[in-house]
Amino acid sequence: MARVGVRAPLLLILLTTVAHAQPQNALPSAASPPAAAAGYAGSDVCKTCHADVWMNFYKNPHYKSIASGKEIAERTGCEGCHGPAQAHVAARGGKATIPHAFSLMEPKQVLEDCLGCHARDLTRANIRRSEHTLNDVACTSCHSIHHSPTAKYLLAKKQNELCYMCHATIRAQFDMPSKHRVNEGFMQCSDCHNPHGAFAPTWSMGQRPRMVEQALGNEEPCLKCHVDKRGPFVYEHPSVRVEGCETCHNPHGSMNAKLLRRPVVFTVCLECHNGGAEGTRRLGVDLQTARHNLLDPKYQRCTTCHVRIHGSNSDQFFLR
Repeated sequence: MARVGVRAPLLLILLTTVAHAQPQNALPSAASPPAAAAGYAGSDVCKTCHADVWMNFYKNPHYKSIASGKEIAERTGCEGCHGPAQAHVAARGGKATIPHAFSLMEPKQVLEDCLGCHARDLTRANIRRSEHTLNDVACTSCHSIHHSPTAKYLLAKKQNELCYMCHATIRAQFDMPSKHRVNEGFMQCSDCHNPHGAFAPTWSMGQRPRMVEQALGNEEPCLKCHVDKRGPFVYEHPSVRVEGCETCHNPHGSMNAKLLRRPVVFTVCLECHNGGAEGTRRLGVDLQTARHNLLDPKYQRCTTCHVRIHGSNSDQFFLR
């Protein structure tokens, strides 16, 4: 009996110490009801008023976080994006009573909310420095989270129509005679551009398109399709390797064949190969000889002889 009397006070002291050691602001465990602890009401409550969203939410990619069963549903369902909803329910609705009403939030606030889950995706690693973010284009400007009409990426519209909402001049270029077939559905804007921001630099003078996606080895996205231009070549054309495809081509569309910036081939070449006899000889061209009499139409198409203009493994002047 004496031993029991000694153990009782020791047990009481031990329990008291453990209780005081528990952190005061610890998050509730999965076994405890998070709604009562943090103001969460649970997604089942939301469907009472938002039935149109609830009935189709199982099709939404965000539903996967709930269906996995590995996370607290209240933190990954409706309230995972909109915040605890008990006050919203008690007030019987109203945008001002929900912590994260996206239609009332600033673009940067929307971005930070989305990056709470999507920051790990490397395709969005540069989004804070992207042209879209710097111009206050929010995630919800392009994505419709609950009512997307597209099969992928929760886009608010078909991708090219979505881009044309801001890039009207680009829409006009895709209607030109020589163009990439975006409007026909053969390809889409994101095949060449990363709308969330790319690491490829923007050249001075605005020659290189912004937010251009990179191919393998820091190459331009053109080489993903035009693989015969990739190389490496023994003899490289500096304008291709250093300055890029846009030096000679308009990538979206052109009135000229082959998407060229000028209607006649030799006028494109003369943008670099000019400056008189001395200047042109240093570039391997002498326009004063009959061999390059550019007044003769048959010499005005430089690629008739210089057929490997993108690079050659056999001739330094890119001849056949």
